[in-house]
Amino acid sequence: MESSPQPTKLPIRYVLVLWLFVLSGVAYLDRTNISIAGVQIGHEFAIDNTHLGWVFSAFLVGYAGLQIPAGLLAKRFGPRLVLSLGCLWWSVFTVLTALVPPAMRGALWTLVLVRFALGAGEATMYPATGQFVERWFPIQERGKANGIIFGGVGIGFGLTPPLVTAIILRHGWRASFWFSALVGLVVGLVWYVAARNTPESHALVGAPEQSLIEAGRGVTAAPLAAATPNQPSAPPTPWLRIFSSRAVLAVTGSYFAFGYVAWIFFAWFYIYLAQVRGLNLKTSALYSMLPGLAMTVGCLLGGAVSDWIARRYGLRLGRGLLPGLALVLTAVLLILGSQARSAPTAAVVLSCGAGVLYIAQSGFWAVAADIGGEHVGVVSGIMNMGAQIGGAVTASLTPLIAAHFGWNMSFLTAASIALLGGIAWLAIDPRRTV
Repeated sequence: MESSPQPTKLPIRYVLVLWLFVLSGVAYLDRTNISIAGVQIGHEFAIDNTHLGWVFSAFLVGYAGLQIPAGLLAKRFGPRLVLSLGCLWWSVFTVLTALVPPAMRGALWTLVLVRFALGAGEATMYPATGQFVERWFPIQERGKANGIIFGGVGIGFGLTPPLVTAIILRHGWRASFWFSALVGLVVGLVWYVAARNTPESHALVGAPEQSLIEAGRGVTAAPLAAATPNQPSAPPTPWLRIFSSRAVLAVTGSYFAFGYVAWIFFAWFYIYLAQVRGLNLKTSALYSMLPGLAMTVGCLLGGAVSDWIARRYGLRLGRGLLPGLALVLTAVLLILGSQARSAPTAAVVLSCGAGVLYIAQSGFWAVAADIGGEHVGVVSGIMNMGAQIGGAVTASLTPLIAAHFGWNMSFLTAASIALLGGIAWLAIDPRRTV
């Protein structure tokens, strides 16, 4: 008997996760364009790096503070609506960033408030994608799915320096914010049209794909299968179990370390190359692409390798070994890169550190889905809040340390925090759900 041909088209879950890759890239364009425009903004608003750090931190404080509410919204209304409205919100405040007049009284504080509100809107991004992955992907594919989504971080960050620099040189820094906002609106609209909250409610998901997803969801299969297209099931949130979970606390602490290191690159790498290493605007933009490209490779590689180790050696090694080692190796590369004598060598070694750091990225979000189950939006929101607090600290603390003790000490501090973040993975067991 002749076997029937196997379907070759890309499964709908991967079509949607690839668009989340795009959306993730645009989110990072909208949040990191200000670091490229930071030199011009500093001159125009007459502020130094320390005060510019306040502006960077304002975004992250808003982003961190709204993580848990964003997770609750994603759980209640689903990732389709929450992400679409999030795109609209943060596009509006991206434009408002460009509309703050430098001559107005309290211009700095107005800029801080606008960036805080922008961060609050972007807080919807990854709790919603975490909810999407938990609903749409079997456990054995979650590392890969998160690797694809967070690969967009590297692409967004990698393309932002040359793209924003080109727009700034031709049209001024404000034009780059209008461009970013327009792109955000378009990708959000496409997401709303194409996505659904669950595979059960998507007309293009065939029976084989739906069966594969349901079989691989583990303990969450029953409640999710019962969800209606417009009203995802929402069991009560076990707040006490979540906040007393050793795994939740450890992964949040480790993600604080991750965020601290990552935001040295997002907020200060371009300015570091220009002001400390003496590179001109175009050369700084070129070298500033390297961490983003390395992050993309790290995300995609980390997600695939995490799933492979999990299948072969079990969930704990698959999810915990790789992120822990990646953070430790990142610490080593930060020290070596900051000590390099030549600017190109420093840029390359530090960029390798960023790439190795992002090998850990998918592990964090896969673990959040593994231990959070249907409450992944809340668990991932708590975890991501830790990362953004880390980012807010480094955005303001890094230039302060550099001003008093030198930039090498700023990188040494980051390396020490990364090392502690790697050690924290010893306390994380993804087999125990909340």
